[in-house]
Amino acid sequence: MNAVAIVGAEMTRFGRYPDRSPFQLGADAALLALDDAGLSIRDVEAVYAGSTFNSASMVAQRVLQLIGQTGAMCVNVSNACAAGATALRQAILAVKSGEYDVVLALGAEKNPRGLMGGPLTDGPPPEGLFGSVAPPSIFAEAGMIHANKYGTTIEQFAKVAVKNHHHATMNPKAAYRIETPLEEVLASEMIAYPLTKLMCSPNVDGAAAVVVVSEKKARQLGLGRAVWIRGSALVSDPFEARSPEMFDPNSVTRLAVAKAYEMAGMGPDDLDLVELHDCFATAEILHYENLGLCAEGEAGRLIDNGETTLGGRLPVNMSGGLLAKGHPIGATGIANVVELVYHLRGEAGERQVPGARVGLAHVLGFASVSASAVHILEKA
Repeated sequence: MNAVAIVGAEMTRFGRYPDRSPFQLGADAALLALDDAGLSIRDVEAVYAGSTFNSASMVAQRVLQLIGQTGAMCVNVSNACAAGATALRQAILAVKSGEYDVVLALGAEKNPRGLMGGPLTDGPPPEGLFGSVAPPSIFAEAGMIHANKYGTTIEQFAKVAVKNHHHATMNPKAAYRIETPLEEVLASEMIAYPLTKLMCSPNVDGAAAVVVVSEKKARQLGLGRAVWIRGSALVSDPFEARSPEMFDPNSVTRLAVAKAYEMAGMGPDDLDLVELHDCFATAEILHYENLGLCAEGEAGRLIDNGETTLGGRLPVNMSGGLLAKGHPIGATGIANVVELVYHLRGEAGERQVPGARVGLAHVLGFASVSASAVHILEKA
């Protein structure tokens, strides 16, 4: 298959934008990414746009309406929290097919206010019979299963929020750039035990974009700031013989990362940093093991020892993660990749992971069923 590179990557600051549409946010991110690549919208042959709450509005076409309607092919995708990563995956495949040399992938979202989860279906819901179909309850349950099996403590879950909020203080694109000491995290409002308010990702608005090009185009532009996409996987839930009331966020991620590692010819020992889907603090702990960053039952030790903080063995969520950077659903998957590009280029400022050459980005989309995407990037 043809090699594929990212030559432009940027995002808006995440936050609330009451006076801007998702299309305006998407246009901002697209122009920033194109400027970063040294290209214009006239160079773009296809656009893939990911969004969840705004997906019915032809986001890609409306972004082009603002920055240049060139007749480029446009495809809009919705895949819950994996929408942006799905747009990127499709852009990669479009370039690998040989039909296109320059493709723009973007994610843009205006999140609704309040608790997400949506209306119940007719009859008993497939998940949540032990509590609620709301995401905090579901991920609280998943965390308690881990705690029951391995002895993980609420303090260990809370340390994830402390770490990610600390990282966010160094990220000018993060929505919440404030330190949250352990005592403050534990004392904040309880949402769904063991998850307090500061252990839940905030609903915000934002957009992110990357410019994906063929190897030929990357070499024409110069490889000085290019980043190769070595692995790309997008999967849905594998069947499991388990109670349907118990949501499992683990198996779909394990399937995706296994495929991405195989494609890249790499494993967790090759990684220098990770941006993973910490929609809740419990989720980050689970994904340490799901992504192979540590052995089963060792995730609590990983956070206790500081191995996943800046300066640790394998920094995780240097952006501040969803917990502090914010979680505009359709933009998150691409924003995670943008953060990796910053580090692999050596452009992450005071939060730079020294000598970073390989990074992994992960998202988990959930709406009673799941999608997981994993991308592995390497400095050119």
